[in-house]
Amino acid sequence: MFDPEELEAIREAREEWRAETYEPTVDRFGERRDEFTTDTGGQEVKPLYTPADVADVDYGADLGFPGEEPYTRGIYSTMYRGRLWTMRQYAGMGTAGQTNERFHYLLDEGQTGLSMAFDLPTQMGYDSDDTMAAGEVGKSGVAIDTIEDMRTVFDGIPLDEVSTSMTINAPAAVLLAMYVAVGDEQGVPREELRGTIQNDVLKEYISRNTYIYPPAASMRIVTDVFAFCADETPNFNTISISGYHIREAGSTAAQEVGFTLANGIEYVEAAVEAGLDVDEFAPRLSFFFASYNNVLEEVAKFRAARRMWATIMEERFGAESPKSKQLRFHTQTAGSTLTAQQVENNVVRVGYQALAAVLGGTQSLHTNGKDEALSLPTEESVRTALRTQQILAHESGAADTIDPLAGSYYVESLTDDVEAEAFELIREVDDRGGMRRAIEEQWVQRQIQDVAFDRQEEIEAGERVVVGVNEFEVDEDEPEMDLEEVSEDEEQAQVERVESIRADRDDDAVDRALDDVRDAAASGANLMPRLIAAAKARATVGEICDALRDEFGEHRPSA
Repeated sequence: MFDPEELEAIREAREEWRAETYEPTVDRFGERRDEFTTDTGGQEVKPLYTPADVADVDYGADLGFPGEEPYTRGIYSTMYRGRLWTMRQYAGMGTAGQTNERFHYLLDEGQTGLSMAFDLPTQMGYDSDDTMAAGEVGKSGVAIDTIEDMRTVFDGIPLDEVSTSMTINAPAAVLLAMYVAVGDEQGVPREELRGTIQNDVLKEYISRNTYIYPPAASMRIVTDVFAFCADETPNFNTISISGYHIREAGSTAAQEVGFTLANGIEYVEAAVEAGLDVDEFAPRLSFFFASYNNVLEEVAKFRAARRMWATIMEERFGAESPKSKQLRFHTQTAGSTLTAQQVENNVVRVGYQALAAVLGGTQSLHTNGKDEALSLPTEESVRTALRTQQILAHESGAADTIDPLAGSYYVESLTDDVEAEAFELIREVDDRGGMRRAIEEQWVQRQIQDVAFDRQEEIEAGERVVVGVNEFEVDEDEPEMDLEEVSEDEEQAQVERVESIRADRDDDAVDRALDDVRDAAASGANLMPRLIAAAKARATVGEICDALRDEFGEHRPSA
């Protein structure tokens, strides 16, 4: 983008500045630390960036215009000038009735999309009365055992008027089946259902460990969802390929992008091998990233990911539809950065993280509550988190122009650096036989664990400042806060609810529906119609997952 002679002049001038102005000052006064790197230590941060650092950037090939390849500057031509990002607040707690109340509260406060959290037993495919569920019912999200629970969650919420994101993975197909069944009961045409099912099992083996089935069986279920939704629910995103949990496990920004897109490659390959046309299912793929404190690194990360996915889909899979090449993503602010000490500081952290997501061009955003290092967020804290987004949208000016940091010598250079490192990780994964094999061999997990270990050592040594934790501490008593809790009585009520449903249903119909699920699992027939039928017959999440366990078995990781 620059004249070669001008670039050479700039290089010479920079060296003169370094020798005559910068280095004498450093020699005399020093700098705050010996080395500056991006937040997770991925890239060196130079003291100054000039056009010489982006000399190889080709505007048309590397940046382009919003809504046009390679989508570095955004996937829509008007971005937030036309429509703001979807404002979601991750919610789900205790019983279905409590979650319904929180959903109505958030919608009344101006939220524009629902984001549903499930408790740990539901995520693992166990019912609330299972011995494995004791003490965990409703703790990390809402307990969903049957279609009655799903119906209660969305009571008074027309499914053709909201977009619903469901953070569920191993049993994602089962929960989607229940959602579709409730939509059928409401009389909503399936093509009008909008939302996203996370459905990303590969990252479970990498970081969260809420898997059920072995990887091959899990991939089969994922591709069944792809095929079903392409035909029946074309406006529902079939997967949210998640870098969020990879980052929360301790990865660098470049690892978050590299491993997430490598997972995406694995899903696309599995779907193509199953006979699906890439341009039929790829437009409904979506992604989910974290947003951390280093604002400029995060912006560069989001821009690099968009450009990389467009390249991957065109060069690797021959995608022709522009929508197949557009990386659409949801962002959540970083839960692992929230501190129990000086909890008010978390409001500031979330604000900066949200700004990074918006400057990076997210399509959807969740902002964490300040108290989430202590408990489920209260209504007051989720309102503050939602107001953070609304102030950002309507008062900050950040949404008024498209890709406002484009052209920054630092941001463009960092975008290139993140892209190069992430592509190198993808090449390493390819050399190891693909993402599934790299996960099974624990290679991916080890890369992340090494970074996480080093980062924790830096915090404990005081080399990395965490405000209020290892620097700028204050003597403070336990904060007096209203915290959300799920009582033993509420857990017992959910247990009694599922037992009552079992006692008041047609057991023969349930048995037939579960047999159909087993038969489809064994024969290779698409599971989704059978799962919907089982949900309508009032089979429980645990019973349906057990039917699949009968055929697929359970995953046992290697040491």
